Amino acid sequence: MATTEPEGASEWAGTRLTLDLWHPNCWAIEATKKTGGGVLAHAIYNSPMAESDAPNTVNGLFTAFGDTNEEVEALLDAIRESDRAGNLLELQERFGRARDAPGNVVREFFLEYDPGDMVCPTLLEHGFVHSAPVRIEGGREEWQVCFVGERTEIRESLDAVQEAAGAEVTVESMSSSGHAGRTPREQRLDTLTTTQRKVYEHAREAGYYEWPREASTRELADDMEVSKTTLLEHLRKAESKLLDP
Repeated sequence: MATTEPEGASEWAGTRLTLDLWHPNCWAIEATKKTGGGVLAHAIYNSPMAESDAPNTVNGLFTAFGDTNEEVEALLDAIRESDRAGNLLELQERFGRARDAPGNVVREFFLEYDPGDMVCPTLLEHGFVHSAPVRIEGGREEWQVCFVGERTEIRESLDAVQEAAGAEVTVESMSSSGHAGRTPREQRLDTLTTTQRKVYEHAREAGYYEWPREASTRELADDMEVSKTTLLEHLRKAESKLLDP
């Protein structure tokens, strides 16, 4: 079946925002409020499991940074002492991201924690796709995001994020992105096929990215009248394009 783009679709570029964000139950916000230095959040990993099972914990890749070894060590100690942080494994070999961190001293680590404490699924559910590592300093998070929707819908979507996550969100900057000079990550927003976009949007609306999930992939597949295998294929490809760091 042939498809046509809506008028002006080829010129659509979305909206880029910098968000200053606080949300409750976050080990990084709590630790950086107590100490100097900061944390960069890169990626999240979880073990394969049955579809009906929800992960009790996930592992994230992070960089701790600061001006001195003492500052970074104090930050890591504060993270280890947090009731919301699990096992912290410091990496001896860098993944290559630490060189982009601010500060004179950088230390990369994996950390186990409860995915229910994450605000990322709530942002994603409401159309905000992060486009750079999240920077946490002084008890606040800085998010570089692209909004997948009309610019006029941003305020309503931010209000929904604040209500759902109990968060405080301030827009530090906002700009429309053109195709010229766009980063590879930003260009990925435009690489979703029509089907991938429909599947992703339906998953958001059905609460698939909520914690706990409000819809399973079986229910999503039934809604869209496709097999679970087909649904997963489209959804995973869309997520890969939007979220792969």
